Amino acid sequence: MGNLIKITPPLTDKDVEKLKAGDKVLITGVLYTARDAAHKRLSELLDKGEKLPFDVKGQLIYYVGPTPPKPGQIIGSAGPTTSGRMDAYTPRLLELGLKGTIGKGQRSQNVIEAMKKNKAVYLAAVGGAAALIAKTIKKVEIIAYEDLGPEAIRRLEVVDFPAIVVNDMQGNDLFKIGVEKYRRL
Repeated sequence: MGNLIKITPPLTDKDVEKLKAGDKVLITGVLYTARDAAHKRLSELLDKGEKLPFDVKGQLIYYVGPTPPKPGQIIGSAGPTTSGRMDAYTPRLLELGLKGTIGKGQRSQNVIEAMKKNKAVYLAAVGGAAALIAKTIKKVEIIAYEDLGPEAIRRLEVVDFPAIVVNDMQGNDLFKIGVEKYRRL
């Protein structure tokens, strides 16, 4: 099920329109990292009318708190965090032009509606493959909130970072599609 599609952020509406639930993607380019603590700070900046530490327009945010790198590595284990923890903050970032998020688990209906409205997608990174994912990350730079340690916002340069489209901009949900498929068997 699904096609293999290579994508390079920043993404346009046209790029997102091509992605369907079940498609496998390989991302090459820049990803930004942020988890709950960073999202809370981003939200506080927006509440004050202040500028975000990076322009979210067309970008993808990967929900990850990487472990410290071992000698010779640029990043430690970099597996996905449960996405639902960011659901309260995601619609607002989508309205600002964020084109997608990457994590694990399901998204709330509120986030799915915001993705439909703002032409965005939710991608799942494979949980349990953190060491493998780390090998696709070629450069890491902390760009904000260094005091948050693993939860600091990082700019990652990736090559062929693997993910699966869970929610497309039409509102299709791979988790529901999978349940229905097996219910019919």
